[in-house]
Amino acid sequence: MIITRRTFVKAAAASGAALALPAAAPGAPPAPAMRAVPSSGEMLPAVGLGTWITFNVGDDPVLRDECAEVMAAFFAAGGRMIDSSPMYGSSQPVIGYGLEKLGRPEALFSAEKVWTSSADGPAQIEQSRRFWGVPRFDLVQVHNLVAWETHLETLFAMKADGRIRYVGITTSEGRRHDLFEQIMRAHPLDFVQLTYNVVDREAEERLLPLAAERGMAVIVNRPFRQGALTRQLQGETLPDWA
Repeated sequence: MIITRRTFVKAAAASGAALALPAAAPGAPPAPAMRAVPSSGEMLPAVGLGTWITFNVGDDPVLRDECAEVMAAFFAAGGRMIDSSPMYGSSQPVIGYGLEKLGRPEALFSAEKVWTSSADGPAQIEQSRRFWGVPRFDLVQVHNLVAWETHLETLFAMKADGRIRYVGITTSEGRRHDLFEQIMRAHPLDFVQLTYNVVDREAEERLLPLAAERGMAVIVNRPFRQGALTRQLQGETLPDWA
């Protein structure tokens, strides 16, 4: 078999499932690998759906329907967490369109971010909520630590009031890990999101062990380096084990 992005992802998913899960009944779809949120014990599928770039399709009706089809396949496979941000262009209203078209699946775990340098965090979060069309977000994270002190105060207050369920922070591409670590040590975060893949492994040194120590769930971004890792293998032959 010749490796394409599709076959690489399928092989990686299949091999991971084979290691982590019991055999499924003949003809039954494999159950997703699950992980617990340390702060609550809630179980979530290990693979989520990101929306940066791919869901930024504007008002194009064909592309919006294609995104809705992706969401339908995601939920059908047992997926739950969809992650977005105000930074992601039209992704938020496109998510909302898909959720409406699919009858607002109860399985959804909504993960959003606040991304503004001003005191407009609450207004931005409310606008994001309206775009999604959800009663509340499950998780809101401070995107790339922008105005993190102000936003964390807001998010912890929202959690205390029941307006969101979990609080987190994010970074990407190895940026500001020193500050990220300081915040993790100082605040009772539920989630952290960071870049981690077979090439970018800096998080192994301090952040991943600290997350385990502090009881924080980890969301990995850029697991395939935005496709760079799969493109490197384009046209190569899969090994026998795959």
